[in-house]
Amino acid sequence: MRLGFLVNPIAGMGGRVGLKGTDGKVADAVARGAEPRSPARARRALTRLADRNVDIDLVTAGKPMGAAEARAAGFEPTIVCEPAVGDSETATNGDNDDVPTTTASDTASSVAAFVDHGVDLVVFVGGDGTAVDVAEGLADTEIPMLGVPAGVKVYSSVFAVSPEAAADIVAEFDRTEQREVMDIDEDDYRAGEVSPEIRAIATVPVADGLQSAKQRGGGTVAALAEGIASSVDPETTYVLGPGSTLGAIKTALGFEGSPLGVDVWRDGQVIAADASEAEILESLGETNTIIVSPIGGQGFVFGRGNPQLSPAVIRQASVAIVASRAKLDDLRVLRVDTDDPELDAELRGWREVRVGRFETRMLRIVSVVHNHILICAVVSISVQHLLFNTLCMHTIKMSPP
Repeated sequence: MRLGFLVNPIAGMGGRVGLKGTDGKVADAVARGAEPRSPARARRALTRLADRNVDIDLVTAGKPMGAAEARAAGFEPTIVCEPAVGDSETATNGDNDDVPTTTASDTASSVAAFVDHGVDLVVFVGGDGTAVDVAEGLADTEIPMLGVPAGVKVYSSVFAVSPEAAADIVAEFDRTEQREVMDIDEDDYRAGEVSPEIRAIATVPVADGLQSAKQRGGGTVAALAEGIASSVDPETTYVLGPGSTLGAIKTALGFEGSPLGVDVWRDGQVIAADASEAEILESLGETNTIIVSPIGGQGFVFGRGNPQLSPAVIRQASVAIVASRAKLDDLRVLRVDTDDPELDAELRGWREVRVGRFETRMLRIVSVVHNHILICAVVSISVQHLLFNTLCMHTIKMSPP
């Protein structure tokens, strides 16, 4: 397989510092202390792909859009495009390393070069904006695309659920289907308005490790919000995640929260509004509770839409999960993708999800790194169980009276 591999080096940088995106905000993100996220996720995907021993002819763009990550994973890539910006323009914050900036035109040039070199699949590392750029570049072709999630917004259904799942899909897929590429206006998003729009239809490999498109919440959460508000502990610091369900809880607590941001509340006071990771850490007390709601249709508790809730924050708090009944009806499992595999493993297991004033449901959290393996294991066990039952029936039938 000839694989085109592309990294958006600035994708996701605005998340942990509270910018809800990086479009036009690279310098601002760096000034707030943001660090690149996508290169590490690119290396995770490529390292897993190398471990799968798939015969890959890797085609990529020059530094900082894939070449360094490919070599770090042990590949000897063919460099078919050099970004026009690359290292020549950077955003600098004091003693921090320079952060190379790229543009949509760099993505477009790279994808065009991939097409010219006859790639069989394009894998990109980024968010919905990158997905739109890649899909537009492949619009007149039949070349499929697959996303490694690294952006703040990951609404589209063209992404794998994790870097490792992306590698597994590349190694195993044998068919494709048409899927939606969606994006939102980041300025509207920062103002609290979410209106995802279909920007393209893309051909995508079909496999268990693909995420679904984000669904809007449904059903009432009034009783749930009232139940949370009536049971708060005045000595506990509450870190309230984004989303409509948490918005209802914030209203029940007596304040107008940031609908797409993280707010910190304690004993009737908003300690931090629309907080970044650093602001959350500064606001924590001796006892802390994170309240989050999974993304409808996807089941992500951490790792989509709330990167401010970083491993450093999560490790200092207990976690309470809330959701409407309607949202849970569409979910088989919950997922986490914190960029910390050890923390993901600690979070795995059965969790209580509050769905009303008193009612709860039990749902299992799986880390996306192991989700594909878990699905395969369940299928394997089911097949073994079927074979065992068939053998038993045959033995009973053939046994002499």
